[in-house]
This record gives sequence, C-alpha cells and structure tokens, in this order.
Amino acid sequence: MKRNIIDASGIELQDRVVEINRVSKTVKGGRNMRFSCLVVVGDGNGLVGIGTGKAVEIPDAIRKGIDAAKKNLIKVPLVGTTIPHQVLGQKGAGSVLLKPAAAGTGVIAGGPVRAVCELAGIKDIRTKCLGTHNPHNVVIATMEGLSRLTTVEQVAAKRGKKPEEILG
Repeated sequence: MKRNIIDASGIELQDRVVEINRVSKTVKGGRNMRFSCLVVVGDGNGLVGIGTGKAVEIPDAIRKGIDAAKKNLIKVPLVGTTIPHQVLGQKGAGSVLLKPAAAGTGVIAGGPVRAVCELAGIKDIRTKCLGTHNPHNVVIATMEGLSRLTTVEQVAAKRGKKPEEILG
C-alpha cells in the first residue's frame, strides 16, 4: 500500500469503530486481558485511514486506534460520487472487489467495507468480499484497493498524453 504523508492536524475527521476484540496474554500469574480496537477515520471527502489500538480499557484502545489511523491517511480519487474504475484489493486470504456504480445506487457493502467507503466519501459503490470475512483483513484489503485507484488525468500525465487521447 503506497503511503503519502498527510497532516491530519487541520482536518475535521470522523471516526468509526469497526471491531472491538478482547485479547489475552498468559503470564506466570494468570491471564492479562486487554482490548484491541480496529478504527477507521475519514473526512468524507476522499481522505481515509485505518488504525488499531490496544489497551486495558476500551476507550483508551479506541483513542490509540484513532491516533494510529490519523498517521495512515490516504487520498482516494473520486469521480463524482463513485470510484474511477474497478479494483481488487488483497490482504492475506481476503480479497475485496470494488466496482463503481451509477449515481443513486448507494453503498452496497458489508460492515467493515461500508465503514471505509462511507468515511472516504464514496456514495455509490458495489463491493464483494471474497475469501475470508475477517474484519481486520477485509479493512486492510479495502484500503489497499482504494490506494491503487488512479484517475484518467493521472494516467495521461504518466504517459505524457492528454486525457482525451487516453479515453479515445
């Protein structure tokens, strides 16, 4: 996943907790229980990030997850209310197929993918989770797919042409 460093200090970000998991570590005196949280943050206008936090208390874990997500922001290219083209994101055994949709379709996605798409500002998209439905892998696969999106202008600039020549 390509990362561009985006400063989140001046941006109004919304956050959404995707998963809270109780984890334990067995030590000499017994089990140490902690909570692990998977959090998605976004501005609803193309910026989105994910992060995980782990702490003894749930609110502390969520706060740590939000801080981690702010450090992993990516810019998602949008065409109107949808994505520019179809893309497949993969992480481990999980794959997420992201397809552009016509205006008015809405976000057709499961829980983890829906959180990422809505906070990224995508209003119309069709998605399908292939393989595992593990929320952590699904969210990372979604982010990986969104980070690989390119617009016609970016492709034209890379090839040294005009957007009209690319479209035919």
